Amino acid sequence: MKVLVTGVGGQLGHDVMNELAARGHEGIGSDIAPKYSGIADGTAVTGMPYVQMDITDAETVKQILSEVHPDAVVHCAAWTAVDLAEDDDKVAKVRLVNAGGTQNIADACALVGAKMLYLSTDYVFDGMGETPWDPDCKAYKPLNVYGQTKLEGELAVSGTLEKYFIVRIAWVFGVNGKNFIRTMLNIGKNHDTLRVVNDQIGTPTYTYDLARLLVDMIETEKYGYYHATNEGGYISWYEFAAEIFRQAAALGRTEYDAEHLTLLPVTTAEYGESKAKRPFNSRLDKSKLLANGFEPLPTWQDALARYLRAIDADF
Repeated sequence: MKVLVTGVGGQLGHDVMNELAARGHEGIGSDIAPKYSGIADGTAVTGMPYVQMDITDAETVKQILSEVHPDAVVHCAAWTAVDLAEDDDKVAKVRLVNAGGTQNIADACALVGAKMLYLSTDYVFDGMGETPWDPDCKAYKPLNVYGQTKLEGELAVSGTLEKYFIVRIAWVFGVNGKNFIRTMLNIGKNHDTLRVVNDQIGTPTYTYDLARLLVDMIETEKYGYYHATNEGGYISWYEFAAEIFRQAAALGRTEYDAEHLTLLPVTTAEYGESKAKRPFNSRLDKSKLLANGFEPLPTWQDALARYLRAIDADF
């Protein structure tokens, strides 16, 4: 199978390319940068080809997809700087990328007859209550610009194509990029007390595990809306941070143990509102994965352990 992956410079796109390579699929990576991760020959880390593509340029997108003629497109590219998206001078750009760029990909997929898998977010909902969000729920009510534009991207895909997967994820972390785990480890090195929010609830998602599931999906025709995070139960950011430091200390990093670092749970109100409103309820119902024969992701605790081993030299 020939698969075009957008946003390969990010955490998820990087891992999807490696998963495709491991399974013997023909992957083509794309991103807005002239070259991928500074590799001079223009190939991805997997040795697969790379093509520069600005998803906001409709004609370029159509031209590249017509030339590549993929069987499927995994659309990872997005504006993900949630707080920056709230700036008045950034809103139009965020919408151009997340909504307009996604429409361009969907149009090109329709042109060449390719399946499309679009990565979305729990931010399309208002994050209220305690009930896990069903993937087929249409009670959309985004709290911020990022969520609104990702919803517009969802509607672009579902309104244009029949062969599509829309996969909502949350609390993402991967080796190739910035994330909550790296932030906690970096701050924990230089502080003896940390305050972390304990009233926002969800489940982390390791891109390495998610990539496996996404490739599982595009190998099928089980189209529709899905939710995908690691298993292991719903937790707060505070509980996630506590487990990060516990596991890091167990690896011999004593600066993160309880004798050297105090972790304090605080409410969102106590911590101080961020520029973009965050959902309190990021619980995602993943039962549709099992119902359609997809293997759930491992527990987030196990994923965290594997991630810390993978980045051990970097923290």
